[in-house]
Amino acid sequence: MSIRVHKLAKKLNITSKDLIEKLKKLGVKVKGHMSALDEETVEIVRHKLEPKKQEKKAEVKAKPKAKPVEAKPLKKEQVKVKPAVLFEKKPLRVLEVELPLTVKQLATKINTKPNDLIKTLIKKGIFATLNQNLDNDITFGIARECGYEIKEAPGLEEELLKEHKEVEPHEEKKGSVVRAPIVTLMGHVDHGKTSLLDYIRKTKIVAKEKGGITQHIGAYEVSIADKGKVTFLDTPGHQAFTAMRARGASATDVVVLVIAADDGIMPQTVEAIDHAKAANVPIVVAINKCDLPNISLDKVKKQLSEHGLMSEEWGGKTITVPLSAKTGEGVDQLLEMLLLEAELLELGANPNLRARGVVIEGKLSPGQGPVATILVKNGTLKTGDVILSGLHYGRVKAMINDRGKRIDKAPPSTPVEILGLSGVPEAGDEFFVVKDEKKARILSLLKQEDKRLTKIGGMKRMSLEDLYAHIKDGTVKELKVIIKGDVQGSIEALKNVLEELSTKEVRLNVTHMGAGNVNESDVMLALVSNAIVIGFHVKVDSKAEEIAKKEMVDIKLYDIIYEAVADLRAALEGLLEPIMKEIFSGRAQVRQVFQVSKVGTVAGCYVAKGVITRSNNVKLIRKKEVIFKGKIKSLKHLKDDVKEAREGFECGISLAGHGNIKVGDIIESFRIEKIIRRLS
Repeated sequence: MSIRVHKLAKKLNITSKDLIEKLKKLGVKVKGHMSALDEETVEIVRHKLEPKKQEKKAEVKAKPKAKPVEAKPLKKEQVKVKPAVLFEKKPLRVLEVELPLTVKQLATKINTKPNDLIKTLIKKGIFATLNQNLDNDITFGIARECGYEIKEAPGLEEELLKEHKEVEPHEEKKGSVVRAPIVTLMGHVDHGKTSLLDYIRKTKIVAKEKGGITQHIGAYEVSIADKGKVTFLDTPGHQAFTAMRARGASATDVVVLVIAADDGIMPQTVEAIDHAKAANVPIVVAINKCDLPNISLDKVKKQLSEHGLMSEEWGGKTITVPLSAKTGEGVDQLLEMLLLEAELLELGANPNLRARGVVIEGKLSPGQGPVATILVKNGTLKTGDVILSGLHYGRVKAMINDRGKRIDKAPPSTPVEILGLSGVPEAGDEFFVVKDEKKARILSLLKQEDKRLTKIGGMKRMSLEDLYAHIKDGTVKELKVIIKGDVQGSIEALKNVLEELSTKEVRLNVTHMGAGNVNESDVMLALVSNAIVIGFHVKVDSKAEEIAKKEMVDIKLYDIIYEAVADLRAALEGLLEPIMKEIFSGRAQVRQVFQVSKVGTVAGCYVAKGVITRSNNVKLIRKKEVIFKGKIKSLKHLKDDVKEAREGFECGISLAGHGNIKVGDIIESFRIEKIIRRLS
């Protein structure tokens, strides 16, 4: 690039005559001020003349200032603009939309003509009609190119529960207070759970129940003098209500496992332990009926240790309290232990927030309509609040506490019965107080419709056939199994053999085992813990079979122990990822490299060993290092496409997605062979 003498003189702020003289001194011959100078000469002149110019400026600055001179406006070429200002990126405009979008909808959102958008999609290799839904990734990419950032608009449920998810964690710390612990009494039938609660409350609950056995979940609030309050959940003891017991365990902070000192651990006690462990809550053991003669506490503690509950007296972590629900001996100590356990859990709640909690039980009353027993876990529930629970919503018309009295407010850890819901909620459902009743009604109707469609489609529980898909997704790392057998010895043997099948990828975990037919309790436990029921020399009760079919719980029955083991072993071996082994097919030497238009790099090769097959994978090796691994794009012999090139023949090889091939490289062909893995 050249420049005239007069223009360079102007840039250096000297006259053309002075510049010509300077150039002559430097040995550069010029004819006049219109002479052109090359780029190299210009750089030499700048280097020689500019330092002197800077020195002169420095001298001027050192001299005392004279009268202020008005600054002359800068000429256009003297104004320097920073490149950052010229290329400053504009921030993306955020659009909240409901995905997926059709082509027409996206065009409207980003202010583009639909035809122009279709042309853009065709250039990207995407052919879509005006009303066709676009993939979300494509929508995000095109919107970004047009200066927009797409964000999915919150759903109706997310919008309603926004304050519970976003505001609550910040506000909870500010106004948090210690809340009463929620304690569930669990154990075998007739071991004294309700009698113990009866003594604590000083009322006769047992007298109201048929046969002295609790027929439904009850929630009761107990005040302990000068120490605070405890909320108790009393659950039924017999097998027909196992599902209700499981729901009680999921809503609790601490489980009190009631064991009769004369009976010890019974089958339903084991079920209660399994449910409490599944709920991952601390267990406090109350050994009841200690007023009876000829009892052995050590025997009960030994049985507890066999089920993973080692007593503190024996060096474990489980609190055990001997007591008598009849005389009241040891009850105060139990309450102290419960409060101590609650302190360790650091239970807190903010009563100033909108209420949220869990449904304990629901029923349809002939005179009152849908009635739900709920437990407030955070915030304060008030009469007139709009609540959303599962499929149903409603405005709270009335609240009744455990004493049968109407109340206007229910603070944290308070159990109440509420009236006003649109339907009967399911036990275990969460409830939330929401602002907008209209939106709550719409969401309730949408959920009911979804449930109806799900029923039509049918629900599917975990089975051996589904396990592999879940493992690939990373959602399941263990297979839970419930074992039922005819005798305890067979059950123990089957358990030991099955547990030995565990591997790093998938682990067998025996959630529960017991003697007897597969009953309703086993199916409900499998339902809540997502387990598979294995029966050995047993049958399935009619009620349990009905529930299993309805809830899609997988039940496998066996008569020979080795058949059960072989079945599970085969299933697990099929779930293991196979070993991928490379089997050598052929080797070719690159002797010449060609550049072919529309094809790219083609390697002229000589097959030194084996067969180069077009469908196989290949490795490109240079100086004993693999620099590429992939597929063959084309394989030719002379001008013909061929499927394979055999040893001793020449061929042309083009690699898919790789063009860096040099003379002397080695191309190796290989196939992948899957080797089935066996359980070790």
